[in-house]
Amino acid sequence: MPNYRTAPELTPQYLDTVWETLPRHVRPTLLLPAPTLSARLGCHLTIASETFQYTGSFKFRAAYTLLSSIAQQRIVAASSGNFGQAVAYASKLLGKSCTIVMPATSARVKIAAVQAFGGVADLIDTRQISRAERVRQLLAEQEGAFQAHAYDDYRVVAGNSTLGREILEADEFDILVVPVGGGGLSAGQVLARDHLNARTEIVGAEPQLANDAARSLRCGQLVRNEQEPPTVADGARTLSLGELNWEILRTGIADILEVRDEVTLAALREYFALNLKVEPTGALALGAVLSHPARFAGKRVCCIVSGGNVDPLVYARALQEEE
Repeated sequence: MPNYRTAPELTPQYLDTVWETLPRHVRPTLLLPAPTLSARLGCHLTIASETFQYTGSFKFRAAYTLLSSIAQQRIVAASSGNFGQAVAYASKLLGKSCTIVMPATSARVKIAAVQAFGGVADLIDTRQISRAERVRQLLAEQEGAFQAHAYDDYRVVAGNSTLGREILEADEFDILVVPVGGGGLSAGQVLARDHLNARTEIVGAEPQLANDAARSLRCGQLVRNEQEPPTVADGARTLSLGELNWEILRTGIADILEVRDEVTLAALREYFALNLKVEPTGALALGAVLSHPARFAGKRVCCIVSGGNVDPLVYARALQEEE
């Protein structure tokens, strides 16, 4: 496994420790063959769904790994929803308190979940103040509080790598397709692949309206969106990849494919036909396969569904829309 300049703690020994201890606290992912979709798309498709993970997304893997490693009792984090839910639940389990800075436009179901787990949902208008600035204000007010980063932290990446371990030890996939927002999930899959010395190609799936990671990969340096992207995939409305995540992805990921929002919603409806309720961000990986079928033809492909937390009204509208 390579040495990472921004995370010297990310050693093979540390990863072994996380892989040994975290599984007792998380649910295994659901690996679901999709023969009908496979026949239509011309590949051998398997779905790895984290919709049944604690708090409904992969983020619990990261949040529990991170919070169980620190002594601080007060946590502050910024999240559009899934990381916030995961931090709130992990805090509850570990006897900590948390405040989650969330855009006021976040999915109602995600806000409600943060509150149900005992977290404080600090809702902001991102046109008036950034999430990062509000976090700085709260850290100044709450002396000694710990800032939990949703993706740019070696413990977050290590926690997410446990999903890659489950997938890559279950079967020999040619390609693993993973949604990309801040890069914590995709970097974790690269880390798992390299630690296992597997040959699986890791391909990212990113909203076309939030394509900073794809642009970064094309130009060879980290680039940022000027403002929060208006994509339907709310979990990918990040300004840029994290620095550690970029360091891992710039050489470890094969490609990042851009997905139009209407194709993301088409993928969401495909999952509905498989009896899976998926949020738009969780549908990105299949959206990439739908957008670029030739890229995956004849391959053994695994698509990660990152989560299933979506407002009922948003989901109902998505199911009724025509491509």
